[in-house]
Amino acid sequence: MLTNYPDILNQLKKCVRCGQCRSVCPVFEEIRKEQAAPRGRVFLAQMLHYGEIEPSEKVAQHLNNCLMCESCSSDCPSGIPVHKLVALARSYMADQGYLSTKRAIFKDWWTRPTFLKAASTALWGYQNTGLRSLVNGLGLTNLLPGDLPKAEKIIGRVPRRSARSRLPEISPAKGKKRYRIGYFLGCATDLFYPEMAKATVQVLTENGCEVVIPRELRCCGMPQMANGAYETTLDLAKANIETYEQLGVDYIITDCGTCTATIGSHGYADLLNGTPLAEKAQAFAQKVVELTTFLTTKIDLLPPTYELGMKVTYHDPCHLSKALKITAQPRNLLKSLPGVQFVEMSNANSCCGGAGTFSLTNYDLSMKILDKKMTSLKETGARVLATACPTCTMQLSHGINCHGINCRLMHPVELLAAAYRGKSAKPGKLA
Repeated sequence: MLTNYPDILNQLKKCVRCGQCRSVCPVFEEIRKEQAAPRGRVFLAQMLHYGEIEPSEKVAQHLNNCLMCESCSSDCPSGIPVHKLVALARSYMADQGYLSTKRAIFKDWWTRPTFLKAASTALWGYQNTGLRSLVNGLGLTNLLPGDLPKAEKIIGRVPRRSARSRLPEISPAKGKKRYRIGYFLGCATDLFYPEMAKATVQVLTENGCEVVIPRELRCCGMPQMANGAYETTLDLAKANIETYEQLGVDYIITDCGTCTATIGSHGYADLLNGTPLAEKAQAFAQKVVELTTFLTTKIDLLPPTYELGMKVTYHDPCHLSKALKITAQPRNLLKSLPGVQFVEMSNANSCCGGAGTFSLTNYDLSMKILDKKMTSLKETGARVLATACPTCTMQLSHGINCHGINCRLMHPVELLAAAYRGKSAKPGKLA
């Protein structure tokens, strides 16, 4: 199974069975069984590789019960990349006929921008033409497999048009141009949160950046890696590197924690190490900067003047805080905004349970993890919950609605954009 990945194969031998990973795993905290612990999944990968166990639905389920949040990988004393072992094991299971539906979606469909656009348009129609009410009224959602009947509400309201269809390919800098920025507009931001993309472009151009959104941009590859299509991630990495190589940008900026972790040195550069594209991947990765990090450390940020007047708290996306150790930058940005009273959540650095499609296929388990986050949010009394990941935004918004909390979900850059506009901090709408 891991023969083509000798560096990762060697990691199997490093596990000393210390159990440190169990103390940081959100899934193990809920299930409390060894099979749900990260080291248990390492054992499964090892036994699958050496043929000590046969693929089965039970094995597939144990592997599928992983958030891929990297809590264990970042905390492992031996430095084992558990999430990569799980990803490869899932791909192997898909090769054996398990997890095949997930692989088909993310390998054959999700990689096509035209499919994603068509799917989001169809979903908008489903929500806004009365079809959703009819389907629910007839009980047809109960025919969906697994947890999907319950998880369907997590998606929330889908905008009619994507960010990519409304924003120009090139947005000129205001005033003197300081940088040419390649904006890595991720799938979730593009399809579900166009106001977030608008705020990103507005803030960057306001600070002297020319912003380029390449039309050839593909998915970052994390959904494929997490859902049994590991090799497809390599193809997407090659395509995206070649796209940005032609643009001549100074930086490649992302407003999504998962995209940042996937396309940077933590992701593409590691994935393509030892291949003919290794040098290009390293050069690409050196230009990748997460948005709040860019705004707080790479430029002299134009200070906003509008008093927002609100209490704000922050949730750490796992891929930012655990994989990339980015925690101070978004907080520094929020604290710098006029009229913002920043307050910490007691479990700000814990997973929300979203993890891409995890909440859709493991709804009940996901909600148990989310409920703890909502309890902490209530204790803060904040009226805005900020986070830097669209998947977290979707999950946390669902939690806020379920718990009836008077709180809005926003990206830090949306608050900064509101402070620039001199208007109330309401998520911007694209014209």
